[in-house]
Amino acid sequence: MNTNKAKIIVAKNAGFCFGVDRSVKIVYNELNSGKDIVTYGEIIHNPTVVNDLKSKGVRIIDSPEEISSLENCTVIIRSHGVGKNIYDEIKKRESYGVVCCDGTCPFVARIHQIVEEKSQEGYQVIIMGDEEHPEVQGIIGFCQNVPYICPDDVSLLNFLKKTSENLKKKVAIVAQTTYNISMWDKCRCIIDSECPKAEVFNTICNATAERQKSATDLAEKSDLMIVIGGKHSSNTVKLYNICSSHCKACVHVEDSSELMKDCAMDVIISQLNNIGENINIGITAGASTPAYIIKEVQNQMSEILKNNDEDFNFEEALNASFKKIYTGNRVKGYITAVNNTEAVVDVGTKHTGYIALSELTDDPSLKPSDVVKVGDEVDLIVIKINDADGIVQLSKKKVDAMVGFDNLVKAYNEGTVLEGTVANAVKGGLIVITDGAKVFIPASQATARRDEKPESLLKQTVKFKIIEINEQKFKAVGSIKAVLNAEKDAAKAKFWDNVQIGDTFKGEVKSITNYGAFVDLGGIDGMVHISELSWNRIKHPSEVVKVGDVIEVYIKDLDKEANRISLGYKKDEDNPWVKFANEYKVGDVVDAKVVSITPFGAFAQIIDGIDGLIHISQLDVKKVANVKDVLSIGDEVKAKITEIDTEKKRISMSIRELLEENTDAEEEAESAE
Repeated sequence: MNTNKAKIIVAKNAGFCFGVDRSVKIVYNELNSGKDIVTYGEIIHNPTVVNDLKSKGVRIIDSPEEISSLENCTVIIRSHGVGKNIYDEIKKRESYGVVCCDGTCPFVARIHQIVEEKSQEGYQVIIMGDEEHPEVQGIIGFCQNVPYICPDDVSLLNFLKKTSENLKKKVAIVAQTTYNISMWDKCRCIIDSECPKAEVFNTICNATAERQKSATDLAEKSDLMIVIGGKHSSNTVKLYNICSSHCKACVHVEDSSELMKDCAMDVIISQLNNIGENINIGITAGASTPAYIIKEVQNQMSEILKNNDEDFNFEEALNASFKKIYTGNRVKGYITAVNNTEAVVDVGTKHTGYIALSELTDDPSLKPSDVVKVGDEVDLIVIKINDADGIVQLSKKKVDAMVGFDNLVKAYNEGTVLEGTVANAVKGGLIVITDGAKVFIPASQATARRDEKPESLLKQTVKFKIIEINEQKFKAVGSIKAVLNAEKDAAKAKFWDNVQIGDTFKGEVKSITNYGAFVDLGGIDGMVHISELSWNRIKHPSEVVKVGDVIEVYIKDLDKEANRISLGYKKDEDNPWVKFANEYKVGDVVDAKVVSITPFGAFAQIIDGIDGLIHISQLDVKKVANVKDVLSIGDEVKAKITEIDTEKKRISMSIRELLEENTDAEEEAESAE
């Protein structure tokens, strides 16, 4: 068979729908919170995703009774939704630290609202769908009366004909979100003829309709259809049934490994042998199938076609392909020896395999023995074959990169936060290595602040999210900033939930302006106004603090709506007015230093931060025409405190009164003589 003429086409609309994508991301995001996570039922009908979540510690419960024993955990409602009684049971456990997180698909939640409202109004509710499906079970749980479940057009017609009283009262009809579109069209015709006054709600998800249409269109043009998804997934089974009715042959698999099972291979072999070189193969997938599984199936099918030669029967060629080695082939090998420059590998053929150090790792500090040891089973890519010498050159690094890229695709679909090491600074950004795969971080996505340089992250371990993926070119773009912003948002939310005026914090001074200093309180910044930095008069905040200082501050005021926090730094016990009031009173004579001169008098400092005014009239017993004639800045003078106004923070002093008192004392002394 000439493989250049064989076509593998993936349906335009295949894989995760909005609701499933949303619920899966909810679970993975909650895992990052560090809490115990429980899902009520399997979050989606996909064993690969469910098993991955189980491996990360997610527990699954299936009955209301199991809720009664839960403590200190988050219960996530599956995408299919649950009955109202489940929400009530979870609410009863709130006092035990149980939190409900609703992962119900919004389109399913809309049906819950419809049937609840209509049943309360006395409508007879009819649900078109599979009574055993968890989505339908959840819908039933929102009905205030007993609904009728119809799986198809025949059961609907029988119900409407035999139960004539239902035609005399109000009827509301909804459909399971994944209901078969063509079956729904038949049901609509029956409703129009038998129950024209019924209120009909088209609740089939748009994504379902588009997926079924894409599958139909592709199946009509294909010789073989491969449908990917869980065996218990309702929408995937419907896709299989639709494709089977429009295509010569159809295979339902959960992942790429199932392509190699006998039941699947019998169909594939038969079609390849029957159709010949012009075979068209279509691939579609249910709403619970991640993109990376679709890609794996597509790659596996490409490998099967690539290994099929027109000179051989397909089955014989397929069997031979497991023993045949060619450049680009992905193989498994066992390490038989390791030296200082390479590892020797048994790949199950007549060849001796070698992995050079440069194909084992990118880390120049490592030796082959640091990466692999004798007996290890490793996945490898064939990079060069020398049949004459019986040698094959292999690469572990390239497989690691491929696996790493598959993980990047998975992380992109699930919104997972990854960790990697910043390997290089390149034009426009950084290169981060994670699981052997390279991720480009644009400079604009490398740091949370504009004044931070991306190069400062070199050789550091960083957290990031994948924001763009190109599977054809094996390229991924990440963002460190997205993770930092998410962490900052979480810290802000936690801060606002707990903060109160008067709370004290130790924080780092992040920046300084003319009017104050901004302090990081742990994910959120507050500002200390210049007037709150010191009791003394200062011209600039840098006189008191500098960037990088860790200082203790307290909350003076909060404005949650404006996201504004006002901080205080100066302490009441350091208030010079408090010290002054404790140590001085009217009538005291003080030593003061002249700090400024005005036309109406001179200000003299009594203690740090406290100045008193000596009015021009109080400078001397004689009339003073110009203050500068008797005083200069820096002069030390004795003065008497004549008035203290603590409220207005004003102090009046007099030199004149002291002079007069001295004169009186001298006169009294002379008269006494």
